[in-house]
Amino acid sequence: MLKKIGRLFVIKTKFEAYAIIYALALGATARGSQYLVEYPGWGGKLLFLATTGAVFLAGAKILDCLRYEKEKRNAQQPAAAD
Repeated sequence: MLKKIGRLFVIKTKFEAYAIIYALALGATARGSQYLVEYPGWGGKLLFLATTGAVFLAGAKILDCLRYEKEKRNAQQPAAAD
């Protein structure tokens, strides 16, 4: 039962990855806009850039991990005999 629940939290496809990255971006821009209100001037702008930059880094890592997992699965499958 726990394995079935655990599989819900595993990113398996690029579509799922892009959906998660989109959600992260929405949250980051919302938080960044709050920073612009709380810290007017350069401080708020730098914090806004930091929140959006974190999404770029996280998105790249998620997509790299998907590619790595796909390569790992393909390497574990026996080669088809011709």
